[in-house]
Amino acid sequence: MASLVIYFSRNGENYFGGELKNIEKGNTEVIAEYIQEFDGADLFKVEPVNEYPADYMKCIDVAKKEQQADARPEIRETLENIDDYDTIYIGFPNWWGTLPMPMFTQLEQLDFAGKVVKPFVTHEGSGFGSSQRDLAKLCEGAEIKNGLSIPGANVYDVKDTVKAWIDE
Repeated sequence: MASLVIYFSRNGENYFGGELKNIEKGNTEVIAEYIQEFDGADLFKVEPVNEYPADYMKCIDVAKKEQQADARPEIRETLENIDDYDTIYIGFPNWWGTLPMPMFTQLEQLDFAGKVVKPFVTHEGSGFGSSQRDLAKLCEGAEIKNGLSIPGANVYDVKDTVKAWIDE
């Protein structure tokens, strides 16, 4: 059976090792591509219809408001099912302690019964936050494996770590 990476990633201005920097590729996307390289997984990027502001401070403000409203932002493309996959990698940056709200929009529409879920998160010190509890609800019926937590500033230095985690 095949594997799939469902992920959310944001480029542009990001908080990076204590300072704001513009990055061309989002940190989570870098890890998703490592997984694709090592596992042959298909990639599905969750993208909101209304893009987040490029300005980091404005972006996190919008993200916080969405979370407080328990919003389900509309996404550009919806993955209809995951029937052809047995392993699902779920990747995201930690936003306000959990997954970005567009991930809730997508994941709530899928049936995870009998699937193996391997979560990974990029962050600047907050790890998974409460996202593992949220994933347990979103991925009901799945076997959720140990997650991989990666500081965003280190994504280009962790290829071996990602490979070891996939092989667990």
